[in-house]
Amino acid sequence: MRLSARPIAALVAALALTAGLSITGTPAVARPDDRAAAAEASDVSIAADTYTWKNARIDGGGFVPGIVFNRSEKNLAYARTDIGGAYRWDQAGKRWTPLLDWVDWDRWGWSGVVSLASDTAEPDNVYAAVGTYTNSWDPTNGAVLRSSDRGASWKAATLPFKLGGNMPGRGMGERLAVDPNKNSVLYLGAPSGNGLWRSTDSGVTWSEVTAFPNPGNYAQDPSDTSGYGNDNQGIVWVTFDERSGSAGSTTQDIYVGVADKENTVYRSTDGGSTWSRIAGQPTGYLAHKGVLDSSTGHLYLTLSDTGGPYDGAKGRIWRYDTESGAWTDVSPVAEADTYYGFGGISVDRQKPGTLMATAYSSWWPDTQIFRSTDSGATWTQAWDYSSYPNRSNRYTLDVSSVPWLSWGANPTPPETAPKLGWMTESLEIDPFDSDRMMYGTGATVYGTEGLTSWDSGGTFTITPMVKGLEETAVNDLASPPSGAPLLSALGDIGGFRHTDLDAVPAMMFTSPNLDSTTSLDFAEATPGTAVRVGNADAAPHIGFSTDNGANWFQGSEPSGVTGGGTVAAAADGSGFVWSPEGAGVHHTTGYGTSWTASTGIPAGATVESDRKNPKKFYGFSAGTFYVSTDGGATFTAKATGLPAEGNVRFKALPGTEGDIWLAGGAPTGTYGLWRSTDSGASFTRFSEVEQADSVGFGKAASGASYQTVFVSAKIGGVRGIFRSTDAGAGWTRINDDTHQWAWTGAAITGDPRVYGRVYVSTNGRGIQVGESSDTDGPGTDPGPGTDPGEPPADADCSVAYTVTNRWSGGFQAEVKLTNTGTAAYDGWKLGWTFPGDQRIGQIWNASHQQTGAKVTVTDAGWNGKVAPGSSAAFGFTGTTTVDGTAPGAFTLAGEACAVG
Repeated sequence: MRLSARPIAALVAALALTAGLSITGTPAVARPDDRAAAAEASDVSIAADTYTWKNARIDGGGFVPGIVFNRSEKNLAYARTDIGGAYRWDQAGKRWTPLLDWVDWDRWGWSGVVSLASDTAEPDNVYAAVGTYTNSWDPTNGAVLRSSDRGASWKAATLPFKLGGNMPGRGMGERLAVDPNKNSVLYLGAPSGNGLWRSTDSGVTWSEVTAFPNPGNYAQDPSDTSGYGNDNQGIVWVTFDERSGSAGSTTQDIYVGVADKENTVYRSTDGGSTWSRIAGQPTGYLAHKGVLDSSTGHLYLTLSDTGGPYDGAKGRIWRYDTESGAWTDVSPVAEADTYYGFGGISVDRQKPGTLMATAYSSWWPDTQIFRSTDSGATWTQAWDYSSYPNRSNRYTLDVSSVPWLSWGANPTPPETAPKLGWMTESLEIDPFDSDRMMYGTGATVYGTEGLTSWDSGGTFTITPMVKGLEETAVNDLASPPSGAPLLSALGDIGGFRHTDLDAVPAMMFTSPNLDSTTSLDFAEATPGTAVRVGNADAAPHIGFSTDNGANWFQGSEPSGVTGGGTVAAAADGSGFVWSPEGAGVHHTTGYGTSWTASTGIPAGATVESDRKNPKKFYGFSAGTFYVSTDGGATFTAKATGLPAEGNVRFKALPGTEGDIWLAGGAPTGTYGLWRSTDSGASFTRFSEVEQADSVGFGKAASGASYQTVFVSAKIGGVRGIFRSTDAGAGWTRINDDTHQWAWTGAAITGDPRVYGRVYVSTNGRGIQVGESSDTDGPGTDPGPGTDPGEPPADADCSVAYTVTNRWSGGFQAEVKLTNTGTAAYDGWKLGWTFPGDQRIGQIWNASHQQTGAKVTVTDAGWNGKVAPGSSAAFGFTGTTTVDGTAPGAFTLAGEACAVG
C-alpha cells in the first residue's frame, strides 16, 4: 500500500490525505505575517482554553520525508511531514512533540512542511519552510517560520510564492539550510521556477539570489494541467562545506541541487556571489540529496530518474571529491540491476567514510538500505537473498509497540510483514551516536540504537520511533453508546477501533482492507452492528461488523462501484443505504448480499440514517434534502434553499426521530448551520453561526434537556471548535489558538458516555480528543479539598502547574487555575514564588509582574470570569540557569490555593 498524501480535485478535498499522540506541553504559538515577505510578524492572540487535548493514539500513519539532527547538540532532532506539521524529538520521553498545532483554518497550507533546518551555531534556533501546494488548491503563499526556542513559539516571513510540502518531489532536500559559520545567513530552494532565495537576517526577510543560473526544469507529469504533476520541482537541496568558512564569516563553498537531469549540481566558491555547474557531474538523473562529509571532503549524491516519492525506476550514488574535483560512481549495485531510485543518505559524523543510503522506491519485495564503511568503495545490504525467495536479514524488526504496521498480512516470500519500509526518502545517523539511526517511511519512523552491530556481523533491532507523531487524515468518526468509545475512518490506513484512547490499536480494520475509509456508521439501537465503505483497488468497497467493529466481513456491492462514498445503517441494524462512487444510491436489508437501486435521489448524494426510526433515511445533494420512510427504497425531495456548493455534512440526533442538524456550504455562497425538527421538511438557520463544516452530538450536560452539540465552525468571527449545551442557543469555543490543527472540517462527534468529551478530525494530525475540565456539566461544584491527601485551602481554587518543555537555559510551563467554589471569579490574580533564579519571558492568556522570585499573574480580561467548576489556563516561557523546579504554593488574591 502507498501511505501518503494524495491530491484530489476539489478545494476542500485538496486538503489531501496522508498522514498527533497526546501533547506533552502547550503547543507552539506563531506570530505570522501575511504582508510582504520582508515584514516582521505581530503576536497572535490566544483564546481561553478550559479543555485539555490529546490524540487518540495511532502512532504514525503517514509519510515522513525529512528527519534533521542538530550537529552541535546531542539528542536535538526534528521531523517533518507532508501535511501533518513538524515535530521535535523528546529524548527523555522517547517521543515526538508537535510544533505546528497553532496553524489555523485560513492558513491550513502551513501544516505542510517542505523543509526544516536546525541551527548548529545556536541550537535554540529552528526554521521551517511551510506550504502544502504550489497550485490553486492552497489559497495562501508559503512562508519560512523561525523560532528561537526550539519551536515553542514562532514568527513567520510570508513568501511571494507558494511551497509544496505535499507536492511531487517532497522527499528531496533539505531545501532550507542555515550557514553553519554565519547563522544569520539562510538559503531556500524554491519550486515552480522561483529559483534560489537567501536571507541575511536570520530569516526575517528574503530575496532571490538573482545570480543563480538555473531554476530547474523537471516536472513529474508535464501533461497534467492541474498545476500538480506539471509543476517545476525547482531547487531541491542546499549544502554548505563548513570548512570553507570560520565562525562569524560566511561559508564560501555552497552546493545546490536542481531538478534538472542534465544540470543537477551547482556550486559557489565565493559565499553565494557567483555560481557554476560542476563539471563532470552525472547526467540523466535528479540528485535527491546532497550530503557532504567534511572529514573526508566527499560530497555524496543519491540519484533517481524521477522526483519521487512514489516512483523511481533507476538510480545511482555518486561521490564528488571537493579537493580534486573527481567524480566517482559508488553505487552499491550495477545500474542494470536497479529498479528503484536512491533517496535517503547520511554520513556518520563520528566515523569518517561511513555512510548509508536507501532505495526509496523499491516497493517490492521491500525497501533496501545500504551501508559502506569505506566512502562507498564497497557496500553491504540490510537484507540479501539466501536462496531465492528466502531472505537473510541483518536486522530484526520489532513492531510490538505499533502492531498494525504488519497490516495483518501474511505475504509470500520474498515479501515480509512487517516491511522494512517504502518511500524511504529520509535516513539519518545520529551525529553524536554511531549506534542510533532513524529513517522515515510512508507509514512511520523506524530506528535502531544498535546500528554498529551491522559491521561486526551481528543483527540489530529496528523498532518504531514514532510515539507522539500522529499523521493520519480523518474522514469520519463514530462514538457508539456501548462497546468501543471510538471508531474511525482514515485516509491511507483504513481506520481503527479504539477501546483505549491512550493505547495503539493492534490492527486497522481488515476484511476488507480499504486504502482509505470514506464513511462509517453503526446502528443506534444495536451498536454492535457497524458498516464502513471506502476506496480500494478492487471490490469489495464495503465491510460489515456484528461485534462493534472488532471483526469485519466483506459485503457484496452493486455493479459500477469505484469508490466508497457514504453509507448509513438503520437504527435497528435491519438494513443499510449506500451512496457509492460510480453508482447511484442503493439500499439493502440484512448485510448487503444484494442491493437495489433507490429512487428519487440523485447519484452522489450524502446519506445518513434517522437514529430512532429504522425505516427512515436521509439524503442531501446540491441544496436539496431528501427523505425515505421505506428503508431507503424511495426518497422524496423535501427542504430546499440549503447550500448548493461546498461540502455539506449532517447528522440526526440519537434517540429522537426527525431531529437533524446540517452544516456546510462555501464562502462564495450559502454557508452555515441549520436544524430541522420535522425530518427535513424544513430547516431553520442559526443566524449567529457564520460558517459551519461538521456537527456531532455528545452526552448532555448535567441538568440539560438536550444532548451536547459540537461543531467545527466560525462563530462571532472566530474559527474554532464550539460546544452548545442548550440546543444551539449559546456557543462556547473549547479549543484555543494553540490547538487549531489547520483544517478540521471532515468530522466531529461527542462521546455519548462522557460529558464534554469530543473527537475532532484533522487532515494530517490524527484524531484529536478534547476533555472538558467541567466533567460533570454546568452547575456542578466539586468543592475544595476533594483530594483526601490535600490540606484544606484558604481560597476556593486549585492550581495545576506543569513544565511542558525544557531546553538549555530555558523552559516552558502551563498553569491551570480552577474555581472550586460556588461563586464565579470576576477577575483573578494568581501569585507564587519561584525556586531559584527562574524568570518569565513570554506569557500568553495573561499578563504578569515579577519582582525577584515573586510573580503575580493577572487575567487577560476576556478570561477573568471563571464559573464554578471551570478553569482559566495560561502559559509562558522562562529562563533559568538551573533545571528549575515548580513552585510549591500559590495564592489567589493573597489566599492559598490547593495544588494539584
